[in-house]
Amino acid sequence: MKKSTIWLLTIVMAFAMIGLLFMQIMYMENMIKMRNEQFKEIVVRSMYSVTTMLEQNETKYYLDQDLKEASATYSIASDAITNDFNLPNDKVDTGLSVDEIKVPKRSNLSPIKDLNDSYQTKQEILKGQYLYQKGLLNEVILNILSQSSDRPISERADSATVREYLNTEFANNGLPQLPFGFAVVNKSSGIVYQSPEYSPDDVEDVYQQQLFHNDPEGKIYYLNVFFPTKSDYIFSTVKFMIPSFMFSFVLLVIFIFTIIVAFRQKKLTEMKNDFINNMTHEFKTPISSISIAAQMLNDDSVRKSPAMLKHVSTVINDETKRLRFQVEKVLQMSMFDRKNATMKPEEINADEIIYGVINTFKLKVEKYGGSIGATLESEDPIINVDKMHFTNVIFNLLDNAIKYRREDVPLELNVITSNPDEDHIKIVIEDNGIGIKREDLKKIFEKFYRVSTGNRHDVKGFGLGLAYVHKMVTLFGGTIKAESEVNKGTKFIILLPLIK
Repeated sequence: MKKSTIWLLTIVMAFAMIGLLFMQIMYMENMIKMRNEQFKEIVVRSMYSVTTMLEQNETKYYLDQDLKEASATYSIASDAITNDFNLPNDKVDTGLSVDEIKVPKRSNLSPIKDLNDSYQTKQEILKGQYLYQKGLLNEVILNILSQSSDRPISERADSATVREYLNTEFANNGLPQLPFGFAVVNKSSGIVYQSPEYSPDDVEDVYQQQLFHNDPEGKIYYLNVFFPTKSDYIFSTVKFMIPSFMFSFVLLVIFIFTIIVAFRQKKLTEMKNDFINNMTHEFKTPISSISIAAQMLNDDSVRKSPAMLKHVSTVINDETKRLRFQVEKVLQMSMFDRKNATMKPEEINADEIIYGVINTFKLKVEKYGGSIGATLESEDPIINVDKMHFTNVIFNLLDNAIKYRREDVPLELNVITSNPDEDHIKIVIEDNGIGIKREDLKKIFEKFYRVSTGNRHDVKGFGLGLAYVHKMVTLFGGTIKAESEVNKGTKFIILLPLIK
């Protein structure tokens, strides 16, 4: 798949995932907002009903008070009417019929006149009672308007009554049994009283309703209600959205992982193609040399000349070694596909192995006009590693230094060993080559990875050397790191455990 195709799919999928998440977030925000509005509407409606009932209670209170005060006066008036008309006390009522009224007999009045007098008497009684009731109501209203605000607010709005009314109204309006706290406050004097649950952290979480709308401005009180678990209640109504977010998040993670894997596979494919091209080039040269040497052996004149025969055999031997070394490098990397590499650890002297590899490379370094130095100063160089693989590690690092040398200055190679502590040996291999860029430095130990300079035709490789080195050092129980600056050189630092 082309890189442009992968990028196109990535962009399309990214827009789709972002759009999906955006729609889910907006939907949840709107739902939470709607739940908050519904909750507020229920609370405000319930609080308004509570204040209305408190006002009704106050009206009833003053009505009862006026009835008690007027009872004595009404009793005196009733006795006077009874005495004048010789009526029993239980007949003085607004519901008297004309037939029930017993008018005193007067011998000098006709029956028709007596009946008219009785009717007029009853009309007067009804009119008096109507005027009494009207006056009573007017007096109650006047008392409420003039005297009610003088009563203590704790009597007008008793805390137990307020809690009972709030519980009733919340239940009637569809709000579940939700913990709440309430308080009665005055803007000038502050909180008059409050319930133990009333402890708001934010003013916006408090719902407020005015009590007794007819009170003067200086004596206006408010009922505040606070719900400590309101957020949990709102969240519980929209928690069904959580699985949707979880599935979307899983899809997003899978999408990102898939894109990363796709790019890695693309990069790995490119590196493998480079590996095949480089391997073909590396194998082609020794195979061609061996083929030419074999053809020369078929010539009788070559076979008759001992010097020529020796030269041809030397070429065949050198190119065979070169080919075997390249094949060995490829085979070495087969262990990357296994969980455990085949190792034959043994006790060796690291300084002796390093010194032998340096002697092998000395002629090759001097061929390019360079020099190689060794400072083997470790007091304890005994380590437990696979001898062949350890030799290959040092060999690969020195071979890289020669490959990536600078053309404008003579090559300088230094190998230093020391004991930084009593448990480890430190091996430093440094050169003055072309160096490695910072962005490439953290990737040089990856399999098949080669820096851009390494792809030039004058420097060929498989991108396996440093990956092999890192793998082996790790299996030895040690660590390796690289330090480098462009056009100043590279330093590899290996730390291996000693035998104790």
